[in-house]
Amino acid sequence: MASPTIKLNSGYEMPQVGFGLWKVANETAADTVYEAIKAGYRLFDGACDYGNEKECGDGVARAIKEGIVKREDLFIVSKLWQTFHDVDKVEPITRRQLADWQIDYFDLFLIHFPVALEYVDPSVRYPPGWFYDGESEVRWSKTTNEQTWGAMEGLVEKGLARSIGVSNYQAQTLYDTLKYAKIRPATLQIEHHPYLQQPDLLRLAKHEGITVTAYSSFGPTGFIECNMDRASTAAPLMEHEAIKTIASKHGKTPSQILLRWATQRGLAVIPKTSRPAIMAQNLDCVAFDLDEEDINRIARMDLNLRFNQPTNYFSADALWIFG
Repeated sequence: MASPTIKLNSGYEMPQVGFGLWKVANETAADTVYEAIKAGYRLFDGACDYGNEKECGDGVARAIKEGIVKREDLFIVSKLWQTFHDVDKVEPITRRQLADWQIDYFDLFLIHFPVALEYVDPSVRYPPGWFYDGESEVRWSKTTNEQTWGAMEGLVEKGLARSIGVSNYQAQTLYDTLKYAKIRPATLQIEHHPYLQQPDLLRLAKHEGITVTAYSSFGPTGFIECNMDRASTAAPLMEHEAIKTIASKHGKTPSQILLRWATQRGLAVIPKTSRPAIMAQNLDCVAFDLDEEDINRIARMDLNLRFNQPTNYFSADALWIFG
């Protein structure tokens, strides 16, 4: 089983259905990645902040050593954390992340959030998280997004990343990037599910030839364990009457409906699971089509309800990214 691909504006082909690595536990990450490769996944979406890149790299190395895949068969994605936005910090941390993955280049490297925070030495704390002191203090860096993007372009020039992109950008930040980018962002990764559809942002990305990757396709499910009030009070998408009805109509699971709703509209998705049977189901989400009636019914579910923003995790009046 293989995922269809999307051709990026950088010229490279990216699998449309990948495997997300947020909150994959360190003790199981290597086995999870290995099993996902065996199940047919070729895109793996990681990040410095997830704290499991070394273990994920061990899973990749095992699969390559056993001859299941070659490095060129895989599409490895990672992200630059906010404390490494300073121009002279971008390349060193990228090289560290590559070493953790045991690879020579990232297929796609993203700016995780459009916010520069003051540098935290990795020897002091890694991953550094949001706070300068590791507890509550948010310190801004004066580095601009333009300066950071220039350093990202340097990664491409040095062969450390084949494509570069952005994550959690909104329209104005994306427009600003397009003003100075010598290399245009290949992808925009955003929270996207029936409760948060962001149609205008999708139209902008499409108009500018930027591929959108949806994360948190299952809505509040991944955030409930973060003790987030809005996640625990939102109706689970897997149990929503509209999603269950459409799933029954097509003989598919609710998760497949949610993923197909995104992929049929041209987005890439990065679901995760530890269960091999569900891995196969998620990867198979492109083997059928929803009716226009189904698409329209899901469109009416939009609540503009965002789960992934810093102020949902801690009190940080100085850090309103989506304000």
